[in-house]
Amino acid sequence: MRILVVGGSGLIGAHVVDVLRDGGHAATTVARTAQPGVDHLLDVGSASVDDLRPLLAGHDGVVYATRTDEQRPLPKPIYPEFRRDNVDPVVRLLTAARLEGLTRGVVMGSYYTYFDRLHPQWRLAERHTYIRCRLEQAREGRAAAGDGLPVAVLELPFVFGRAGDRLPNWAGPLDRWARSRTPLVAPTGGSAAASARSVAEVAVDALERASGADIPVADENLTWADMLARIADAVGRPRRVGRLPAGAARAALRLGGAAQALGRKESGINPSHLGDLLLTDLFIEPTSGRALGPALRETFPVGDTH
Repeated sequence: MRILVVGGSGLIGAHVVDVLRDGGHAATTVARTAQPGVDHLLDVGSASVDDLRPLLAGHDGVVYATRTDEQRPLPKPIYPEFRRDNVDPVVRLLTAARLEGLTRGVVMGSYYTYFDRLHPQWRLAERHTYIRCRLEQAREGRAAAGDGLPVAVLELPFVFGRAGDRLPNWAGPLDRWARSRTPLVAPTGGSAAASARSVAEVAVDALERASGADIPVADENLTWADMLARIADAVGRPRRVGRLPAGAARAALRLGGAAQALGRKESGINPSHLGDLLLTDLFIEPTSGRALGPALRETFPVGDTH
């Protein structure tokens, strides 16, 4: 296959490129900024269908591996901006891919869409703009692709790993906390987690099978206390993780939501309802058979600081 990887300079995109090439496929990369390994410079977020068609010509498939910071507060209302960042570029990209005759695609999504299917009573799309836009991204992107271009949506949890100097965007604060003398505390609840390599292998498998499925991805499930303890061990400062009472966690998050509202701002994940997610086991049946340890140690190496 010949595959165009949008966001090929990012953590997940770089691993997708490696797995494609390891499997004998050809990979072309596009990104917004010039970096080693980037073949084409283009801001796909603002590119038109006509801009995208020459880039896609001659390819069999496309991978969309860019992301938005769902926690960044923005002036109200945030839905138009989140839609511009998450939904519209995918619709234009997959429209162009359909017109160019591509036969397979993968979109890197979020495991929140998996939990929305599993627990509709949580009203995730109603409460969180980011999750609403992820659902629209999958639905409208597939509609734009049409029946001849099946699009798999990988529903991703916390992703660990490294690609050169590229790390998860949330790794820096956790790294500094784990290396500091500040006590480590965590509430109940936890999350599925996966390595960037596992995500890439699932993506390439979906491309090879021309899958159009929703695919949750996980290597392991970790409680928040387990995650912090393993990060502290990785950086060489092992210590006990204390328990943060659920009531304190909820109160702090509601206070954050109230402060945002006073400033007429919102974030993609509404802090007023984040406690309902944070204090829940957001677990997925492991899909890879791979241990998370090596990717965790890549993300938080001893003696390194982010």
